[in-house]
Amino acid sequence: MESQVLERKSSTIMSKTLIKKARLITASDDTRADLLIDGEKIAAIGMDIDARTADVVIDATDKLLLPGGIDNHTHLDMPFGGTVSSDDFFTGHRAALFGGTTSHVDFCIQPKGHTLRRSLEMWRAKADGKAAMDYGFHVAITDLTDAVMEEIRDLPSMGVTSIKLFMAYKGALQVDDTTLFKCMRVAKESGVLTMVHAENGDAIDILIKDALAAGHTTPDWHERTRPPELEAEATNRAIALARAAGDAPLFIVHVTNEEALNAISRARARGQRTYGETCVQYFYFTRNNLNGSRNDPFEGAKWVCSPPFREHNDQVALLRGIRLGDLMIVSTDHCPFNYKTQKILGAESFAAIPNGVPGIEDRLVMLWNAAVLTGHISPSKFVELTATNPAKMFGLYPRKGTLSVGSDADIVIWDPVVRHTVSAATSHMNIDYNLYEGMQVTGKAEKVFLRGSLVVDGTSWQGTRGGGRFMARASALLA
Repeated sequence: MESQVLERKSSTIMSKTLIKKARLITASDDTRADLLIDGEKIAAIGMDIDARTADVVIDATDKLLLPGGIDNHTHLDMPFGGTVSSDDFFTGHRAALFGGTTSHVDFCIQPKGHTLRRSLEMWRAKADGKAAMDYGFHVAITDLTDAVMEEIRDLPSMGVTSIKLFMAYKGALQVDDTTLFKCMRVAKESGVLTMVHAENGDAIDILIKDALAAGHTTPDWHERTRPPELEAEATNRAIALARAAGDAPLFIVHVTNEEALNAISRARARGQRTYGETCVQYFYFTRNNLNGSRNDPFEGAKWVCSPPFREHNDQVALLRGIRLGDLMIVSTDHCPFNYKTQKILGAESFAAIPNGVPGIEDRLVMLWNAAVLTGHISPSKFVELTATNPAKMFGLYPRKGTLSVGSDADIVIWDPVVRHTVSAATSHMNIDYNLYEGMQVTGKAEKVFLRGSLVVDGTSWQGTRGGGRFMARASALLA
């Protein structure tokens, strides 16, 4: 049964909402309680809160109450490979909210020759007037001059406490080890977290050239030229450089395979401040998906992303990683490109296929089905992976990422039993396909609140274009 609005006072401006009889899930607790929203904040949590204190009362019997999800790895309105990712800061936000994600941290990629401050100004302009949920930025450094090195020290004053370095995409985004090591040292001194895309771009570049010279052009060669050994090597190298940089905090993004995960596990076991994330799609698909279908071999382009999909044994390892805590976050790396008009740019060469897959709307439900309903993790661990750990790692806790008095009222009423089919036809992402097309799933965000305002009510959009805010972030709460 859908959660019911029991009472609505029409004579006042609605500023207080009481959610009653819910099962509240946080990273540490799983309990029955009522929750009162006052304005933008959570005002009270307890049993039998008086309904007369609220303007709106919602009966959430048999529903779960979750903190809004935080997706710390997205690429909205991002130029790549001669095109631009298809979701902007409105369509991507609306889709995320329908899926139960209420804030995110996107990547501001420094154009060559630009300062970090100017780069941030450019990316914030992309969100101005469009943002429908709260957002922040990491800065991806591609052009490290002495002046830019000094700017890293100033990033916290700009509300940014994380940088990203690409060890792949030679000739475009890739940085060398000198740049990586220098950035790690300055970032550590400045309270800034270093994130890395760990693949050996030099070796990959050779493999791509060899494949194309041999006439291999189909999407499956994207994976063949980015083998798991090169992700594992780069992961090990980044960990070693961070250790040599005085144990600089290091966050490895989108881990896909067991060997790379084992490198993170070993580093953490010896006390090194190394953290890992994976993405929800890696629990579902393997390298075989890049082969396409009998009717359309190029359809494998839909699954082209970097690092690529791996094997079933890697999926098993990733599930173990999130259960044991060596992988602390499950994100999306949402970077959508339409199949018919953008992925098709690589019809003659896999190397020209825009890298990226959609998923910002599907993250919570697909992780719920892959890990909670299968018994790998508890609902509290689910909240930890999708909301609390991202908030702590990226300087938003306890404002975001939890259900506690004084926190922002970013809240999801989650129906844990409703069944539905995932489809591009019912999705809100600005893309012409869905990776999970036709999959039957259980669970769904029924109502979503952003800072106390109801923005999603079932299938109804109640949010506001331009209603999202930039989130200035503190330094990570590392554990």
